[in-house]
Amino acid sequence: MKILIQNGLVVDGSGAAAYQADVLLDGDRIAAIGTGLVAEGALVIDATGLVVAPGFIDTHSHSDLQILINPEVAPKVLQGITTEILGQDGISLAPLPVEYIGPWRKNLAGLDGDSDDINWEFKNTAGYLKLIEEVGPGLNECYLVPHGNIRMEAMGLENRLPNDEELEKMCQITRREMEAGAIGLSTGLIYMPCAYSESKEIIEMCKVVAAYDGIFVIHQRSEADTILESMEEVIQIGRKSGVKIHYSHFKVCGKKNWDKIEKVVELLEKAQREGIRVSFDQYPYVAGSTMLGVILPPWVHDGGTDKVLERLADPKLRKKMIHDIEHGIPGWDNFVEFAGLDQIFITSVKTGKNQDAVGLNLVQLGQLRGKDPYDATFDLLLQEENAVGMVDFYGTEEHVQLFMKRPEMNACTDGLLGGKPHPRVFGAFPRILGKYVREEKTFSLEEAVYKMTKKPATTFTIVNRGELREGYFADITIFNPETVIDKGTYTEPVQYPEGIEYVIINGSLTVAQGKHTGNRSGKVLRKKGTEVR
Repeated sequence: MKILIQNGLVVDGSGAAAYQADVLLDGDRIAAIGTGLVAEGALVIDATGLVVAPGFIDTHSHSDLQILINPEVAPKVLQGITTEILGQDGISLAPLPVEYIGPWRKNLAGLDGDSDDINWEFKNTAGYLKLIEEVGPGLNECYLVPHGNIRMEAMGLENRLPNDEELEKMCQITRREMEAGAIGLSTGLIYMPCAYSESKEIIEMCKVVAAYDGIFVIHQRSEADTILESMEEVIQIGRKSGVKIHYSHFKVCGKKNWDKIEKVVELLEKAQREGIRVSFDQYPYVAGSTMLGVILPPWVHDGGTDKVLERLADPKLRKKMIHDIEHGIPGWDNFVEFAGLDQIFITSVKTGKNQDAVGLNLVQLGQLRGKDPYDATFDLLLQEENAVGMVDFYGTEEHVQLFMKRPEMNACTDGLLGGKPHPRVFGAFPRILGKYVREEKTFSLEEAVYKMTKKPATTFTIVNRGELREGYFADITIFNPETVIDKGTYTEPVQYPEGIEYVIINGSLTVAQGKHTGNRSGKVLRKKGTEVR
């Protein structure tokens, strides 16, 4: 099928100035860009007054399970995203040895959800990616092999360091999964079992990733009190392994830590002067989102979710949890300390029993249950088997814009797709275009589109995408620059954005006049040599 896009303002993703042109698509490729183009029998889209841009690339996504259950992934496609990167934060679906399916589903549920509607016996990255292809994904999918899954396969879920044999096995698994098409390695050093590791373990795996010119994507140990030490650890991993470093959802949490921002920026620049390749992604909001279980001290998570539930049921251990939360533990990001009980909101639960808790902060939860907020929260986590999502408020608009303008920045959603989610699930990219380009004038339209398209494609070595060029794949987002904006709020987040008029994925019209057409034309993109294609 041919599609002719006429009279649009082309922002090609390169960062170059916008220009008026037509764009002709033939099959899954861009056939021509120019003026006065004609194509007999083509579907014509009149883009007068609209911007024609490459499809947006979401560099931090949590659609890992949703892509198998609801493969359209409408919240992403309807905001103009045509490619997303799964396998984040060191815990995802593959590799997954059969004997660990039960405990791992519990561990993963708060982040990516759970379902009995899929066959969980896909075992490894090759099996998982094949399953995505079989369901027919609505957009293009890339996968990072997660550190936690590798560790689980090699040595289980115990809180200890690997011996030499286990570390070699972790490297072998990493190599196997890179050969299967993973584009890099991810870790989340606040999540179990990744948090049990030391730098040596990660460096050895990253040496394997570097041999494939893959990328290391990290939720670092601290985004708060010890962020400087945490960043030094990450830079040291890059220095010793030679791997490309990509910080997930980059920010500095907590008012008392905002004076560290200048030094944080200095560390980014120091690493680059040293020749270490560094980038980061960012969502355009002052609140974050993750599993509610992260408010618990690290020792509570030893041994996996079943052990967490045992400890939550023990009144004496609850008192110790409260003590550690209120007094802190060195090296631990204490969400209650930097956000506060009144600024942590419940976004999703697993069962119907606690649906009345969704949308409440932890103080309100205590009031609803007639209990101390801590006990009400512990009860909720116990009853829901730790499968509870949350939103936490941590920063300021000034800091969001400061990091947004940095040259290392890529845009992302980092949105959990269950329950009453963070509004970024539905609106992160339109928010950048509407609030930060049109209203705040934080940067130009061309630079914003670059950070959503060519910049992430280059960062993750995705070839023939991320730019409007003849011969490139026809991933295209067409939007109205005067109206594009996110609509979701923290209280009513499930609202699609305005102004995203057309989305084309691999030459197939997936969104037309703001509505999903039902087409699913995405592909699984795999690492092949040094390229992702």
